[in-house]
Amino acid sequence: MLPVRKVVFPVNGLGTRFLPATKAMPKEMLPVVDKPLIQYAVEEAAAAGITEMIFVTGRNKRAIEDHFDCHPELEHDLASKGKDELLEIVRGIVPPGVNCIYIRQPMALGLGHAVLCARPVVGNEPFAVMLADDLIDGKSSTVGQLVEARRRAGGGSVVAVQDVAPEDTKKYGIVSVDDARQTTSQMRGIVEKPDPSVAPSRLAVIGRYVFEPEIFDYLARQEAGVGGEIQLTDGIAASLAKVPTYAHRYEGTRFDCGSKQGFLDATVHFARKRGFKIN
Repeated sequence: MLPVRKVVFPVNGLGTRFLPATKAMPKEMLPVVDKPLIQYAVEEAAAAGITEMIFVTGRNKRAIEDHFDCHPELEHDLASKGKDELLEIVRGIVPPGVNCIYIRQPMALGLGHAVLCARPVVGNEPFAVMLADDLIDGKSSTVGQLVEARRRAGGGSVVAVQDVAPEDTKKYGIVSVDDARQTTSQMRGIVEKPDPSVAPSRLAVIGRYVFEPEIFDYLARQEAGVGGEIQLTDGIAASLAKVPTYAHRYEGTRFDCGSKQGFLDATVHFARKRGFKIN
């Protein structure tokens, strides 16, 4: 069984819920305290032993590439002024042993299409997908928990899930599983944003996935759905009959930083964790 060494970050969204701040700045570069969302995600992936960071970008996303690139002038300025602590922070933005790869998504045709754009780089290997909007604080890497669940299962795809209130099922992809009481259970179905009256469970998918490479075949065959987009959920649903797929309840506290309230909650949480006084 091949290990998971690659992760795909779909970062081509427009971030319209944070306008005007995101008119010229990628939403993934919004800082929680003093670190952008995408850096939290990269650090989580690196903590799971992942070394190939694949960013699916688009227009106006150059700031992400610049953030993970070297900045000799800044480093020289910090070194000459004896600002060693800041210099160490700047040099540590990309974790040791990590490679960053950038792919352009020519048109924003949905999450499934963004993942499919990474196929030439991922190749025939298992890989993770992480959505930077979902910022998770836990004792261990959330995507690392999925990698471990895959190892215990002997292979297969794994999606992160959490229990949500019945009235919130219409906000998420909801899965049906063999045994909803288990931490990890095989998936039998997935429904996008079902009404609470017909939801198969209260297990909601959040932005962490580990896939076997076969998912690309199913995404490539998917027709555009709502809004003319290729949905990742549809690709997962189509693959269930052939690819063992598991839902895993992760351990950690999730902040939905795609919403203003979630972003504010994350900022307060991490500020307190860093020792800042919040009245």
